[in-house]
Amino acid sequence: MFRRSGRTSSSGGGRFSWGRILIALVIAGISLITYFASSEFNPITGETQQVALSPNQEIAMGLQAAPEMAQMHGGLLQNQDAQDYLDEVCARILNNSEAGQTDWPFECHLLADPETINAFALPGGQVFITDALFERLQTEGQLAGVMAHEIGHVVARHAAEQLAEQQLAQGLSGAAVVAAYDPNNPNSGLTAAQLSALVSGLVNLKYGRDDELQSDRLGVQFMSEAGYDPRSMIDLMKILAEAGGPNRQPEFFSTHPNPENRIQNIQEAINAEYPNGVPQGLEP
Repeated sequence: MFRRSGRTSSSGGGRFSWGRILIALVIAGISLITYFASSEFNPITGETQQVALSPNQEIAMGLQAAPEMAQMHGGLLQNQDAQDYLDEVCARILNNSEAGQTDWPFECHLLADPETINAFALPGGQVFITDALFERLQTEGQLAGVMAHEIGHVVARHAAEQLAEQQLAQGLSGAAVVAAYDPNNPNSGLTAAQLSALVSGLVNLKYGRDDELQSDRLGVQFMSEAGYDPRSMIDLMKILAEAGGPNRQPEFFSTHPNPENRIQNIQEAINAEYPNGVPQGLEP
């Protein structure tokens, strides 16, 4: 006598469950709806973006994380003259560019780390540069390029975007695990893990590259508006490449992906900012 299961059928030695598929579709659907419902327009970038945090949450998160991040790099550098100089450069960028028209409470910090060549920004406006990178810079324009790039990450709300993307990836990964799991096949866990990693990788890979290129473009804009020569950012890339040597890249490139066309992207941004050529009189 034929017995209708209504839920499972045997195929290829495994068990196919419409129940698991339905649950997986619900999880995926909720994840997608949540992601696309968190849309906000960014007037500086001119883009509608998906963000997982409110501005106040970004600011609070950055302020909470700042002391721990500083401690990881030996704390703040005890050199008031150097810190004052950094503050002057950051203030010049913020007072003379679109970045300063936002409500982010920017603070620029000089870290004592003498080995790690890096700079980074936390959500909400906390911006950092290590002494190792600070000491390698040759001009004020190069310092402005570093800080303008990091300020670009804050203005573009990349951290909030990344969190939203991570939440989406986790939801889709969870759906993949549910769909792939077979209680009668111990090896299905491996398949689910592979699917999860694949989904997460596809969702996150593109955004990291695009974030860096967008911050380069915003950095060119902000430093140009502040009267700095944006070509200093190209010089900065060359200094960083030389700092890594033939076999080792500086930490900056591990946290700031360095696509082959990054310098080309900066040059294109300069051309867009100054279609008739970079004028004389900008600070290098």
